[in-house]
Amino acid sequence: MKKIFQTKIYSTNASIGLLLLRVSAGGFMLTHGYPKLQRLLAGEFQFGDPLGLGPEVSLVLAVFAEVVCSILLVLGLGTRLATIPLIVTMAVAAFIAHGADPFGRKELALMYLVSYVVLLLNGAGKFSMDKIIGK
Repeated sequence: MKKIFQTKIYSTNASIGLLLLRVSAGGFMLTHGYPKLQRLLAGEFQFGDPLGLGPEVSLVLAVFAEVVCSILLVLGLGTRLATIPLIVTMAVAAFIAHGADPFGRKELALMYLVSYVVLLLNGAGKFSMDKIIGK
């Protein structure tokens, strides 16, 4: 468990880069998740169902990833764990929901996907809640 919050291997510059990546990727994703949260709270469950789970379940999972996990990412709290639902969501968006679309239509999802994979592999850096918890 302690390995998840490990941040001691990063230089200050690398940690600043990870901070910028976390805050920007998480903050930008919130702009996609907030409208979905509003729809969920309003009881409007019209949503794509790319995995066959049902539109309601798909919407709840998308909101969890794009809102809850994005907030955790911005805070640097459980960063590696928070990236997993985001990676799955962006992989589904890029390869299933937009699988037949031209590259330009799936490019944004792929950029988020790469960002989240980088954060999964490297963790939050030393400017994060993970650093405080990992002590």
